[in-house]
Amino acid sequence: MGYQIDKANGTKNGVTNGHSNGSSNGHSNGHSNGYSNGHSNGYSNGHSNGQSNGHSNGYSDSLKENYEARTSRGEDTMRGYDHIHWYVGNAKQAASYYITRMNFHHVAYQGPETGSRYWASYTIANGSARFVLTSPVLPLSKLKDEPNTNEAFQARQMYEHITAHGDGVKDVAFEVDDVAALYSSAVERGAVGMKKPYVLNDEYGSVELATIRAFGETTHTFVNRRNYKGIFLPGFKEVKTTDPINDFLPNIKFEVIDHFVGNQDWNGLQSAAKFYEECLGFYQWWTVDSRAMCSEFSAMNSVVMSSPGGLVKVPINEPAAGLKKSQIEEFVTFYGGNGVQHIAFLTDDICAAVLNLKQRGMQFITVPDNYYDTLRERLARTEKLHINEDLERIKELRILVDFDEGGYLLQTFTKPLTDKPTVFLEIIQRNNFEGFGAGNFKSLFEAVEREQAERGNL
Repeated sequence: MGYQIDKANGTKNGVTNGHSNGSSNGHSNGHSNGYSNGHSNGYSNGHSNGQSNGHSNGYSDSLKENYEARTSRGEDTMRGYDHIHWYVGNAKQAASYYITRMNFHHVAYQGPETGSRYWASYTIANGSARFVLTSPVLPLSKLKDEPNTNEAFQARQMYEHITAHGDGVKDVAFEVDDVAALYSSAVERGAVGMKKPYVLNDEYGSVELATIRAFGETTHTFVNRRNYKGIFLPGFKEVKTTDPINDFLPNIKFEVIDHFVGNQDWNGLQSAAKFYEECLGFYQWWTVDSRAMCSEFSAMNSVVMSSPGGLVKVPINEPAAGLKKSQIEEFVTFYGGNGVQHIAFLTDDICAAVLNLKQRGMQFITVPDNYYDTLRERLARTEKLHINEDLERIKELRILVDFDEGGYLLQTFTKPLTDKPTVFLEIIQRNNFEGFGAGNFKSLFEAVEREQAERGNL
């Protein structure tokens, strides 16, 4: 797509990544947390296609110091989620699924018709929530005969990712104030740099981007688009037509991407949390262990990491010992490692959203009647809280509720989006409540376990 991973800076060949703490074999950066800023997969920071990084002489100390000073004061240098980038087997069909089922709109395209020889990307949006769905188009057998360019290398990586994981999230992109300072600070603190800051230009302006590795094969791209007036990114063509099917189906409105959740393999939570803390300046906002996050059969540990000002929060899970296989362990098994478990969309009217999603054919987890009996009892003991929505309607739509004396949260979860029990979606409404539904974890576990049992995976 318009931003690409470079291919030839591999430390396997003894080439360093250009940072003073990188070693010639690329596996030690001098940080005790064990994160490497060597590029073990062999990426370069050269820029083909005429891209300009504007930072050939290194990163300004004043920029980095300004970023770190703002971080230490609790000021957020992240504005929120820019987009979620998926690698999928058939991007055209995947885009059609979200357009039909969830009222997304096709807003931008990159493919052979726009000069992208190796892949096609569909940018779709609902409100400010944006997905990019990318598939390679040139067969893998033909890629082997192609020149060893950055584009061909990335297309081969797409095939590898899809083969290993199926349809899944490759990159979670954040909108940030200062790409260069954030990237420089992250890499110096131990993050693996996948793409140094570079600039894409077209007639609508310029966008600055950079990419680091997060966990597993998932990456984070930093995006600064304040000097850009186009629909998405340079290299993408705006799509002005609308899918006629949306004229016949109920409307669904999302506000933004509220959060994503990263699932880790056994004993992987602490290293993932440390990455966000040490490399990105996040802090531990909330945590709970398997004694609270459990059902009769399975358990998990969880932590929520927050950016300094709280605009971006990242829940992280790992499996914990239980009588049977947990949903986290099932995900890791079928995804083939660590990855993005689900993405949550924020809405201001979850009842309307869920009703209309169901009418469009989206499938959600089931919640038993006794959950709502218990909910009424819990609410009766909370004198100061009033829930605006009708509880009977909440029950009818099988929406979960969590609350404290200050506010409440309404949430529900789709079933997995593919035949593999991996990634799914969450619909969430917040009413003066910043949590993630801790009061619903047991009920959610039990709901997912019923589906695991049907699949024979419990």
